[in-house]
Amino acid sequence: MKVLLADEYGFCFGVERAVEMVEDSLEKGETVRTLGPLIHNEQEMNRLAEEGVSTIERPVQIGRDETAVIRAHGVTPEVEQALKENAAKVVDATCPFVTRVQRLASRAAAADRHVVVVGNPDHPEMIGVKGYAPEHAFIIKDESEVQTLPFLKKPLVVSQTTIKAKTFFDTAEAIKTRTNDEVEVINTICSATRDRQDAARALAGMVDAFFIIGAPHSSNSVKLQAVCKEQCEKSFLIETEADIDPAELVGVETVGVTAGASTPEWLIQRVVKYLEALAPQSPEDLS
Repeated sequence: MKVLLADEYGFCFGVERAVEMVEDSLEKGETVRTLGPLIHNEQEMNRLAEEGVSTIERPVQIGRDETAVIRAHGVTPEVEQALKENAAKVVDATCPFVTRVQRLASRAAAADRHVVVVGNPDHPEMIGVKGYAPEHAFIIKDESEVQTLPFLKKPLVVSQTTIKAKTFFDTAEAIKTRTNDEVEVINTICSATRDRQDAARALAGMVDAFFIIGAPHSSNSVKLQAVCKEQCEKSFLIETEADIDPAELVGVETVGVTAGASTPEWLIQRVVKYLEALAPQSPEDLS
C-alpha cells in the first residue's frame, strides 16, 4: 500500500520543548512530577513513565524535594503559585504560544477590557487563560454562542491555539454585533496548528483514505480529522496501528498520514510501516 506523509506533522515546537525540559530534569537526577499529563498522548506518557516521570492532579500532591512541571497547556497564576509553595523546583513548560494568549488576556483585563477567547472552555489551555482575566474573559466555542455574551467593552478577541482558523475568524466577525466599540482581533492560533492543517488539507484530495494519529481528546488532532474529512471522507483518527480496521480499506490503494502535535515520531513511523506492509484490501480479503 502506498503511504504519503503530510509535509507537516507530529510534535510541534511547544510539545517538543516540554518533553526536552522534562528529560533535562531527569538527566539532573531530579524526581519529576507533571501537573496533569504533560501532553495528550498516552503512548509518549507511558514512555516517560518508564523513565521515572509521574503525574499529579493537584499542587498539594507534590513533594518538598520534587520537581513540578507545568505542562504545555499552562495553568492559572494561582496554581503556579501553589506549585512554587510546595515543590523544590518548578519547571514551566507552558508553550510560548499559550503564554502569549495568557499575557494578552491579562493586559486587556488590566485595562478594564473584555476578552473573548474562541475555544473549548473545558480544555486545560482555556482554563489556564481564564485565570489571567477571571472577571473579564469569556470563552465560547464558535459563532453560535456569540449571542450568549453580554454587551462587550472594548473587546479583545483571541483564540485557543489549536482551533480551526475559519471557526476563529467567523466568530470574531460575529462578535462585532455585541459591542459599539472597536473590536481588536488577534489571531493566536499557533503556526504549527495552521501548518499541519494546511498540509493535511493539501494531501487529503490526493489519497483514498487518511489516518490522523492522535488522541481522541487532543484538540488539534480532532481538528486535523475535520480538515481531512473536507476532502477525504475516509479520514480516521487513530492512536496506534492497532486501531486500523482493514474493512475500512477496501478499494484503497493510497493512504495519507498526518499526526497531532503531541504524537511522537517513533509512533508515527510505526504506523507508517504497518500501513506500507498492508496489501490493498478487496471484499474477498475480508470474507
